[in-house]
Formats: sequence, structure tokens, C-alpha cells
Amino acid sequence: MNILAFDTSLAACSAAVARGLASGGPSAGSMSADAVHGEFEPMASGHAERLPQMISAVMAAAGLAFSDLDRIAVTNGPGSFTGTRIAVAAARALALSFPRTEVVVLSSLAVMAASIAGSRPTDAAGACAPVISEAEFLIAVDARRGEVYVQHFAEGGVTAVTEPMLLPVSQAAALGGAGRLVVAGSGARAVAEAARLAGREAEACLPGLLPDARAMCGLASVTEPVRGAIKPLYLRPADAKAQTGKSIERVAS
Repeated sequence: MNILAFDTSLAACSAAVARGLASGGPSAGSMSADAVHGEFEPMASGHAERLPQMISAVMAAAGLAFSDLDRIAVTNGPGSFTGTRIAVAAARALALSFPRTEVVVLSSLAVMAASIAGSRPTDAAGACAPVISEAEFLIAVDARRGEVYVQHFAEGGVTAVTEPMLLPVSQAAALGGAGRLVVAGSGARAVAEAARLAGREAEACLPGLLPDARAMCGLASVTEPVRGAIKPLYLRPADAKAQTGKSIERVAS
């Protein structure tokens, strides 16, 4: 299976191609492919300009044409409104151009969990992997206003227990009961601190963790493709709202 994956949901842009990936592998993190070509770049802005360049680069490195792809994987959030729209729009355009190619939509939080579950001990995420196998595990991303985008995982980050949610930090800290808690992501420290204040054993790890398209390929091989429209996952209304009930008085010339 040939898979193109990309993400622009948070403060990074990434794209990857897995060539010859076995479908339905034993786990999202353990992949068997002829080659996985990926690019990852932290960035606060500029995703729209950088993503097409990355996609072209990884496709060329894999020696594949878009018509060779079996699946396209995209994150649909949660994350920034602008970033989420960029990736979703790119996936929609590719789906229209290559209608026989299946599209898989993934949570940005699930991709972050998969990057830990599939890490090696020598990787930056490797130190966190043994810890999460023995505790309740959350991915928490700072959503500001005292809230986090959060998702609860089991089996070392492989299996999602909940859907992605937007919760106050205190509520996120109570997920999974009273057992030991491990939290990764930019909201990890706040959630772990809230859990400890509530009397729960908690640990924060990898506060700089971001989605990486290389971790998406394994997930995409075991996730059902979408059958309808590719939609962004907005857990919070946009800050900018159109004004209603107001009009500007026309000045006579």
C-alpha cells in the first residue's frame, strides 16, 4: 500500500510517503514498508506555502506519482483554525483529482499518541513510551482560556478510549479515574499539575510533542477511509464572528 500523509494542524508542517506498506498491520506504530520518506518542520505560520513543497519532495523521494497512491491521510484537527483548513483543503483537492484514491482522516491527537507508541528507545519520544504502558495516558494540547484539546488512550497509546474533546484543565485531569496519569503535549504540565493538586499521581512528558506525518502512515493503513466529505474537526467556535443586527448608515453624497 502506498500512502501519502500530511499535517498542518499545529505549530509544525509535515508530509510523508510510505511505499509498500502492509495493510492491517499489528499496530499503528509497527510498520513494514519498503521506504518511508518524510519531512517535518516546526513553524508558527507559512503552512500553506510549505505544504505543497513538502508533498512534492516526499513524492519525488519515494519515486511515486499521485496516481500510484492507494490512500491519502490527513489530520482534521483539533488545532488552529487556519492550519486545520490548509490540510483539509489539500486533501479535498487531491481527492477530487484522484477519485479512486481512498482518504483517511485522523485526529491530530491520535497521531501524536502514535508517534510515542511507535518510537524507539533512542528516539526523543522513546523515554515516554515505557511510562505510558503502565498508566492512564492523555494527549493534551494547550487550547488557551484554561482549556485543552485532550484525548484518552490505552494500550500504550495505540487505542483511543475517547474522541478528541475540548475540556477545562481540571476536567481533563480527572479523565481515566483515580489511577496514575501520564500526559504528553503542550498542555501536559497544566493537566498533570491539576491532577496532582487533586491528589492524583501524575507525570507530564514531551511538552513539545507535535503531530508528525511519519506517524500517520501506520495509522492510515488500519483506519477505515471516509465515505463522504472531508470535514475539519472544530471543537471551539471561531473567535472572529460576523456581526449581526448591525448596519452602517449610508452617508448621502
